[in-house]
Amino acid sequence: MKKYGLLFNCRIIKICFISFLIQGIVFEGISQSPLRKVWHFKDLSGWVYGHQDSNPANQCDIEKGVLRIYTRANSLDRKKIHTEDKIYTTGRYIWKVYVPSMGMGDQSSVGAWIYSDDHHELDFEIGYGKQSVREEVGAVPGELLVYMTSQDFPYESVIKRIHPGWHLFEMDLSLKQGNYYVEWIIDKEISHTLQLEYGKEIPFFIFCSVENLMFLGDHPAQQENYGLFDFVKYKYHE
Repeated sequence: MKKYGLLFNCRIIKICFISFLIQGIVFEGISQSPLRKVWHFKDLSGWVYGHQDSNPANQCDIEKGVLRIYTRANSLDRKKIHTEDKIYTTGRYIWKVYVPSMGMGDQSSVGAWIYSDDHHELDFEIGYGKQSVREEVGAVPGELLVYMTSQDFPYESVIKRIHPGWHLFEMDLSLKQGNYYVEWIIDKEISHTLQLEYGKEIPFFIFCSVENLMFLGDHPAQQENYGLFDFVKYKYHE
């Protein structure tokens, strides 16, 4: 009887241990966003270089608390930084960005965006734009185009015109029926909204970038293009 009792107790302990491990795996896979994060770019603590090109130079400079990222003329430079942690979910994402005039027709983009993988990505991409697209949206000389894009689930991309200068680009992610609902906000005005098909099971990195991207112009960049990032903020909410 003692033998059977011992075996029974061992089985209970084993079941509890396996249950604990399973719960641990589940809990470990659920990211916990911080309540608040602010980066003023006195340095790049908390950030990782993430460029996507064959040029090893990072091309990120900091002066007086402002981050400058730039790309070279006639190059395929794609220079980026992203947060160390992929833990950001619902909440308000804010970038204060200076976008210069940029080269006319240059295939260059200043980006403020969040990324989990190639199917779960939400963007602000700002550049001169293709002439055909500029004509479609009625852009006049001196204006730039802002693409507000969900890369998938569902895919959608809309365009707004802005002038060069300092801007606040914000994304607000809340939950509706268990999935993300995103608002793209430019200078405190909602510019676009979209109901997504996924929710907090998908956490994000936060990115800042300047990239020479073909869809944002008619020819390879003819000059050095850059973007300035004064700060990035994140504030959690459901």
